[in-house]
Amino acid sequence: MSVDRRKWIIDAAAKSFALFGYKATTMDQVAKIGGVGKGTIYTFFANKEELFQEIMNRLVQEMKRVAEEVVNPERNFFDNLHRVLDRVLDFREEHELAIKLAQEVREIGTPMAQAGIQQIERAIVGYIQHQVGLAVGKGEIKPCDPEMTAFVMLKLYMALTADWKKSHEPLPKEKVAELLRFYLQGGLAPD
Repeated sequence: MSVDRRKWIIDAAAKSFALFGYKATTMDQVAKIGGVGKGTIYTFFANKEELFQEIMNRLVQEMKRVAEEVVNPERNFFDNLHRVLDRVLDFREEHELAIKLAQEVREIGTPMAQAGIQQIERAIVGYIQHQVGLAVGKGEIKPCDPEMTAFVMLKLYMALTADWKKSHEPLPKEKVAELLRFYLQGGLAPD
């Protein structure tokens, strides 16, 4: 029974954080949404921060699972890279908690919301970093610093998909894939 209560608490907290954000969520709200006493929450979690971290860990695991679904060992590194980035950023843009955290960071700058967004980004970079390391090992790409390369790849993808459309016509996914290949695989130097 305690496992069910813990799960109810986590589910209720996830709903509350997604609806109200980190700052506006209280343990009273979580208890009410979860249909448990506030004291029950404290038998499983010491405070709101610990409960939030549990939810963030689950979000990151779900995001990794979503990324793994599109990786195909038969495809080359750049095909997989585009698919993973596309899927992960779609997930991030559609996940209610990630949306609310981004909104809270923009509007209020709540430190825990910022930490949550940074945790998501670190997870994405870490996943890509692992894939970069594998690709270097297979000789698919040149030896490089996997973490920095993963960071640049993520930021380039975000620039092409999110930042570009702020002042230009959005790029179709095929064009984004083509540009990733151009800048990352081919480079700017003439042959």
